[in-house]
Amino acid sequence: MELPELKTYPNPCLRVKTKKVENFDRDLKDLLAAMAEEMYESGGIGLAATQIGVGVSVFVMDVGEGLSVFVNSEIKEFSTKKTRLEEGCLSLPGILVGVARPETIKVKAFDGDGKMFTKKYEGLEAKAVQHEMDHLKGKLIIDYLNPVKYFFATKELSSKSRVGVDKKCEVVCRVGKKN
Repeated sequence: MELPELKTYPNPCLRVKTKKVENFDRDLKDLLAAMAEEMYESGGIGLAATQIGVGVSVFVMDVGEGLSVFVNSEIKEFSTKKTRLEEGCLSLPGILVGVARPETIKVKAFDGDGKMFTKKYEGLEAKAVQHEMDHLKGKLIIDYLNPVKYFFATKELSSKSRVGVDKKCEVVCRVGKKN
């Protein structure tokens, strides 16, 4: 299977707010397989669909516990206690941002077969889930920076890559639509 192209900042696909998946079909399974392959190939621990230009509410994650798939995920509960952890992102190469996030969360989502699950996550797993869910809302870790640091981070990223600056986002939304 050909790997999808990983989008890097400033590609506008990274700012897309996703749509819910409606059909749990072969297209979705193919998308999930391609995303997992891209995540592993790129050395990441998570990958959201927007990072490969697909505007649906899907992400994959593996923080060392095996592959997890999240479709139409929602955070149902979160702890008031937060911890700050430096986060990196495949779409923001070379950038690390300290982000304070709830230490534990409870998530409701569907797996790739359309089976609903609810699970509590803590530590790195909780941080990774929240990071990927931010992607599904068009939010990036640089958005947590103060304005001065944001300016320098985006300047650094833009100087590394001009991909997507002069193009409109061609988001593929075939998953979740009837053929």
